[in-house]
Amino acid sequence: MIRVGGLTVLLLASVAACGASDDGGDEAAGSITVFAAASLSDVYAEVGRAFEEANPGTSVAFSFGPSSGLVTQVTEGAPADVVATASTATMDDLVEADAIDGDPVPFATNALAIAVPPGNPGAVTGLADLADGDLIVALCAAEVPCGSFARQAFDRAGVEPSVDTEEQDVRALLTKVEAGEVDAGVVYRTDVTAAGDRVEGIEVPDAENVVATYPIAVTRQAGDPATARAFIELLVSDKGQALLADAGFGPP
Repeated sequence: MIRVGGLTVLLLASVAACGASDDGGDEAAGSITVFAAASLSDVYAEVGRAFEEANPGTSVAFSFGPSSGLVTQVTEGAPADVVATASTATMDDLVEADAIDGDPVPFATNALAIAVPPGNPGAVTGLADLADGDLIVALCAAEVPCGSFARQAFDRAGVEPSVDTEEQDVRALLTKVEAGEVDAGVVYRTDVTAAGDRVEGIEVPDAENVVATYPIAVTRQAGDPATARAFIELLVSDKGQALLADAGFGPP
């Protein structure tokens, strides 16, 4: 595990997230573990700090990874108090497995973008260029939201991509772009924002793009459901929504 600011971040192959109210709430007083989609890594560190500041005595641990891995781990009893996925479909799987306590809450939206290394050596201008077999193209695996959404976008564009590698989550894909190991990869807009000058972003037109809705929920096995719900309250509060907007996420 590593420390991000005052937060403990658990590096596991699963995903989850928690939220709390802007002014805290008397019931938020314990420790929670949040499993969250990999694309939430940066912004959730900020949200976690805001939660702990608003609720003295609380602590939040995060585990980030692919949403499909989240589903597997939570349904198998992984110790998550809150889970946030990058698609309603993956959250539906948790609901169907009776792993969620109460109704999931949508808290953000995202959209796709093409990430290329600085200087854009492959001269990529849009999805159609990713059909070029001379380019090294990366997508997320089809079973994770960023991979599923990318394939939907290619279908809308009428393009058959020439895929050279498939990654387990969007941050693993982004790392390959940053390292110059691939000419292009389809990620979320927020990942391009988070990468800064380590990548260049190419917009996917709205007609071809896919909007991802992110839901969050308290798990059935939550050890501190009151603090878990307080975390979600903060996430959907003005404070939480402002942090998400700063990171490039859209409103739910």
